[in-house]
Amino acid sequence: MGVGRTGDRAGASLLVGEPLDVEGYPQALPELDLEQVHVYVRHGERTPVRTRMADPPASIPEHWQMCSVARRFSEAVNSTTTTLGEPHPVGMWFKRGKEMRDGRTVANLCLLGDLTDLGKESTYNFGVALRNLYVDKLGFLPRTLQNENQAYFRSTNVSRTVESLEHIVHGLYPQPHCATGVIPSILVRNRVDENIVSNILSCPLLGLLELRFAEAAAARWNSRLQTLDGRLSKYLNGKPIRVDGSPRASGILDTVRSAAAHGIKVPDEFRDPEVINLIESAVTDEWFTIFKTEKGRRLGMGRLLADVSTRMQTKIEQGDKDPLKILVFTTHDSTLAALCNTFDAFDEKWPPFTSSVTFELFKKRQGGGSRLQPLLGGLWSAHSKVEHYVRMRYKNKNMILPMCAKEGDHLPGSPEFCTLSVFQRRVRELTPSNWSAECARETTSS
Repeated sequence: MGVGRTGDRAGASLLVGEPLDVEGYPQALPELDLEQVHVYVRHGERTPVRTRMADPPASIPEHWQMCSVARRFSEAVNSTTTTLGEPHPVGMWFKRGKEMRDGRTVANLCLLGDLTDLGKESTYNFGVALRNLYVDKLGFLPRTLQNENQAYFRSTNVSRTVESLEHIVHGLYPQPHCATGVIPSILVRNRVDENIVSNILSCPLLGLLELRFAEAAAARWNSRLQTLDGRLSKYLNGKPIRVDGSPRASGILDTVRSAAAHGIKVPDEFRDPEVINLIESAVTDEWFTIFKTEKGRRLGMGRLLADVSTRMQTKIEQGDKDPLKILVFTTHDSTLAALCNTFDAFDEKWPPFTSSVTFELFKKRQGGGSRLQPLLGGLWSAHSKVEHYVRMRYKNKNMILPMCAKEGDHLPGSPEFCTLSVFQRRVRELTPSNWSAECARETTSS
């Protein structure tokens, strides 16, 4: 039978949630004005994407009864019955259920990869924290969303990220804080058109490169993972733990961390930092080393970063005529790790649930305060210099980007504020001029 959340918390090395820290947020220097914010957040806690380690002695449950919070449908259902003069329905008149393989229905059952009640709570809290930070603390966002163009919300086409974004929006701009007639849109693209993940579906070369990096990681790490066989194989039906094993090391890490995040007891060996850190290092190498290469960065993250740069440039050029102030994307661990790796700022740790990468655009105006300014009027305005900076944050920390380290490439005395020109120059280097052409599968070995 399934399991509900227990009170048994796993070791600290396995607790992987990362709530947004409002109190610890470092406000910018007084001369900097926040102009636009781009937030990329991993979905909330979920069930494992496959059943693993369900047999004794690991006994991690196959079925998770942690999905009691049903979706609420506020939009009326379009129905052909209205054309027949029947009353228009006010909501869904059916309920969703989960069925076991033997045909039984079980209350509160989660499907594999589902956002759990804990994940819904943590993503709602993330939205509340966004509101506490950018509305209440900084006064950057309006208390009431006056039109949809002030905020942009988009998710990957996966149920757990879509639901995560629904809860984030509800925390950031619940209905009482939306003007009459304003309903935030949650946007989703077809998977072939997606650019907020590394899209191997539409980029054959990227898929080929990922396979090569996985094979290389297996060659590097399998001998080191072999040292764990004596301790872990008993939990894997006697199988060894390997990067390319069955189950894969990444799958084992996923199951153990998903369980630990929900308070489900995991074997003591997986709470040993030496064990879990070795597995994490191997899996992180397998999945994310590709983004240490220029080709992996271009094909995987180039289009996303081009969008970031374009949105920022539009805001700069149009000013208040462009009302867009915040963009929130719900995505996956792979996107966060790829973004950090692309800017050489990755900590080599698996991105936690609800962790986020944020790009903040700031404006600084030089030359203000002079007594000559009122006399010179428009001439002064024409020659006053406006500087813009970008700050990248991850896991509630400012990222010091190596590309901005040189003098003149960041705000003097504040290396976390990269000049926009340097940021955009690097993005241009990473943006394919013809992504589809670059994605064509190689015809010869290299």
